[in-house]
Parts: sequence; structure tokens; C-alpha cells
Amino acid sequence: MQQVEIYTDGACSGNPGAGGWGAILRCQGVEKELSGGEANTTNNRMELTAVIEALKALKKPCKVILYTDSRYVMDGVTKWLPNWQINGWRTANKKTAVKNIDLWQTLESLLKNHQIKWVWIKGHNGHLENERVDELARNQAKSRILPN
Repeated sequence: MQQVEIYTDGACSGNPGAGGWGAILRCQGVEKELSGGEANTTNNRMELTAVIEALKALKKPCKVILYTDSRYVMDGVTKWLPNWQINGWRTANKKTAVKNIDLWQTLESLLKNHQIKWVWIKGHNGHLENERVDELARNQAKSRILPN
């Protein structure tokens, strides 16, 4: 299995509001940047979308080191996801539906294809790749702000 480093971030202008996501994929000295966004979304949806789109870009199963500044995404995958599935995609109280269920289910299906090591990094702290994916995400969000 090839090893790939992935850096992801999401941004939103207003929450909800115009949003963007960015990702960097690095494998064997080759780097690829991905980004996109939506006109009306939330920061958490953009954080999830960044990870989803980065994993979708992988053409075969990989060993992935995935860097994110989103505790929502990282804790969701590493702590909450198994219980959500057991609870029928409901939160710990078993009454409230998991927010962003469509994205969580998509992400869950992609996780099966790869061996992923999750690494949390502090956002806006001078980490070169994190600053770059933040810039990609913010630029996408800005491009989707509708004029008044």
C-alpha cells in the first residue's frame, strides 16, 4: 500500500453561509491541491467534505496519515461513529438524529478502503500545510458569497 499524507480544512462565512473546503494530498513527492465549496452550508459540513473529497481522490487503497484541525471530524470518526451506527445513526441519547448524517455515512463507507492514522493539529498556528488548506477553503467560501 502506498502511503499518502492528507491535510484538510473547511471554512464558512457565517454559519450557515457560504463555505469552502481545501485539501492537500502528498504521495511520493507529488502534491495535489483540491478545493470546492457551497453557497449555503456550515463549517462542519465543509470540514467533512474536505476529508470525503480527499479520500475520493485516492485511486486505490492507501495508508493515509490524515491531518485535520477539526475535533468534530476527528472525534466523530475515532470516538462517536461506532456508537452512532449501533444506535441507528442517533446520538448517545438515542433520540436525536446525527447531524450531517449524509456526509458521515459517505465518509464511513470511504474509511473501509484505507488504513487511516488521524492526526489533530492546532489550526491557525503557523503549520504550513494547515495554513494552505485554510487559504484554499476561505478562497472557495469567498467566491460563493452572494452579492446583496
